[in-house]
Amino acid sequence: MLLCAVTLALWGVFCIYSAAAGTEGRGFDYAIRQAAWLFVSIISMLLIMIVGHHKLLEGAYYLFGLSLLLLFLTLLAPKVKGAQSWLGFGGVRFQPSEFAKVAIILTMSKFFSRYPPLDFKTFIMGLGVIMIPVLLVLLQPDAGSAIVFLVISFGMLIAAGTPLKYLGSLVGLGLSAIPFMYFFLLKDYQRNRILVFIDPMRDPLGAGYNVIQSRIAVGSGGFSGKGFMMGTQSKLKFLPEPHTDFIFSVFSEEFGFVGVMILIALFTVLLFRVILAGIRSRERRCKILVAGVASWLWFQMFESIGMSIGFMPVTGLPLPFLSYGGSSLLSTFIALGLVASVYIEGGNSRHGF
Repeated sequence: MLLCAVTLALWGVFCIYSAAAGTEGRGFDYAIRQAAWLFVSIISMLLIMIVGHHKLLEGAYYLFGLSLLLLFLTLLAPKVKGAQSWLGFGGVRFQPSEFAKVAIILTMSKFFSRYPPLDFKTFIMGLGVIMIPVLLVLLQPDAGSAIVFLVISFGMLIAAGTPLKYLGSLVGLGLSAIPFMYFFLLKDYQRNRILVFIDPMRDPLGAGYNVIQSRIAVGSGGFSGKGFMMGTQSKLKFLPEPHTDFIFSVFSEEFGFVGVMILIALFTVLLFRVILAGIRSRERRCKILVAGVASWLWFQMFESIGMSIGFMPVTGLPLPFLSYGGSSLLSTFIALGLVASVYIEGGNSRHGF
């Protein structure tokens, strides 16, 4: 698991170097920053493994409260690209919603192990806790992170043994709420993203431009790719946000179908090993915790790759390990540190296989 994660992250550093070299001519600066964040992330992951997931679960509610406070403070911060998603302290900017994912996983795994969502009362109580951070990130507005919070929670509800009738009702309620959210909660640019997802050519020079250029980049990679630093879509500045939102498009253009298959294989092995950690553990809250991490990584991988090829709406979610961003990289490695701690305990206890 850790070998796959580090391999993906190192590959991401090179992709960021190539992507940012074309857009701003700052490929080296971005790559060095990402490499520094990778070093910090690996150290943090090792510290989490040493401290152990049990210690963090003990303080889960305090971490959850801190994450809610930080999410609230972002609403008072200046807007960046139309959203209030960042905080800065001492010259370091970070995205609280990324670390809130870890806090939600720790909190809900503790909550659902103590109060299993097997009856309607505890099920509603769990949903009430989940909706607090969801509403806070929707106010930023950051619909992408809100969806990730919901996917994480849904995976944990399944692992906690929630009856199918409750899960089915939750899905039905979510689907029925889509029209209300579309007309009353989403901003104009978010509605445009949905419309151009259905038909990118309705606004080829506006809202649909990103998707069109991304699909061109992916398709032009062909079977074996154009080669490292040889991608034209990012170098000629056709592809917007190539080092963050559309890093997969840069990767596909330079490494082609072969590279994409290797990339997906690494993600598949990583997810399999994450799930294996949950299977090995006999502790209920550990299984729920691992389910949350697996749901998080799977959905962001699926959404980021899907939006790059026009299969999913554009949400701006980073591709784990590859997209530029210290907050995303650090929070992801912290989550893997929790999973590794669960795996080590399972092995020492001779649980599972």
